[in-house]
Parts: sequence; structure tokens; C-alpha cells
Amino acid sequence: MYRLGYTLAYRFGVTPWETHATATRAGVEALVDREVAERPHPPGRALDLGCGRGLHTAVLAKKGWEAVGVDAVPQAVDAASRRGIPGATFAVGDVTALEGAGLGTFDFFLDVGCFQGLSPGQRTAEGRGVSALANPGATLLMLEFQATRMRSVVGGVTRAELEAAFAGWQVLSVEPADTTKLGWPLTRTAPQWYRLRRAGRA
Repeated sequence: MYRLGYTLAYRFGVTPWETHATATRAGVEALVDREVAERPHPPGRALDLGCGRGLHTAVLAKKGWEAVGVDAVPQAVDAASRRGIPGATFAVGDVTALEGAGLGTFDFFLDVGCFQGLSPGQRTAEGRGVSALANPGATLLMLEFQATRMRSVVGGVTRAELEAAFAGWQVLSVEPADTTKLGWPLTRTAPQWYRLRRAGRA
């Protein structure tokens, strides 16, 4: 059902999350810089989960990652591919079925609001798929709205829900995200950046 909703949104040009992605780009760049600083150069392979038209995938490629964007909406993936971003490739794929997508393995995963739009079962499936594709030392960076009173309007997850879906991962940090440019009602969602690493891995 979520794929149909996003497909229709792209078809009719109703994609407010792309405006939000532009507003959060500076924050994404700063956090990706931190990931790069902790790794050798080049830093490795990165997967942008629910990439849309590739705004954040482009950031990953710019910072030196071999970047792959995956999204379930063909129109979005086609638009991202047409951008011709050096160092980035795109694939039509379901974030809840990553294990069979043939994408390879990754050192870094980026999820900017994709996870919170899934049902509990789909979230578990995303966590399982990301775990299957994670190289030793892989990290995951997620921007998620919290379960505030606006949850019924814009979505949101609790830390417990996130940890349940990524049971094999350790939460390294939780940091508040800047909501200044997001506008109402997103300014009332208390978004957080979660940084995770597979438990038991270097």
C-alpha cells in the first residue's frame, strides 16, 4: 500500500518530502562528513534507502562514497538516474525486501524518513534486509520523527520501535535534528538523528 501511495504522489507531483529533503541537506552533509572522517579514503559503499529522486544520494557520492539509491517508485528512480550524478547509481527496489535485490553489500546506510512511513512488519523487514547487506563496521544513519501528537498526520517512531526493528544493531548516538526550515507541522515532530552500528562488529 505504501508503494502505491508514493507512486501516485509522484504521478501527481505531490512530493512534500522533497522540500523537506532540501531543508535538511546541510545537516545530512555534516553528518556524512563525520562518517567519512572515521574511514579510509575512499570510504566504501553507501545505500540511500528510499532515495526518491536522489538528493541525498548525490550528497553521498559527492563525499566520496560509491553511492547507490534504492526506491520502490520507478518514476522517482528514473528521474534520479537522468540526473547523471557521478559516483551514484539507482535501482528500483523495495526497502522491505533488500536481501533479494542484488545490490551487494554496504559500509554505510542512510534513511531519511523512509522507515517511519512503514508498518511495524515492514520496519522489521527493512531492519532484516539492512543487516543482511551490512559489511563489518557498517553504520546506519536515520532521521526519524518522534511519536508526538502529530504522529497520525506525519508519522513517527519511538526509539523502542526502531531498536526492535534493528535488533542486531547498537545505538551509538541520538541527536536532535534542526527543524527550522521544515515548517508546520513538522516543526512539532521532534525529529532525531539516530546513528547505529551492527552489534559485535568492529
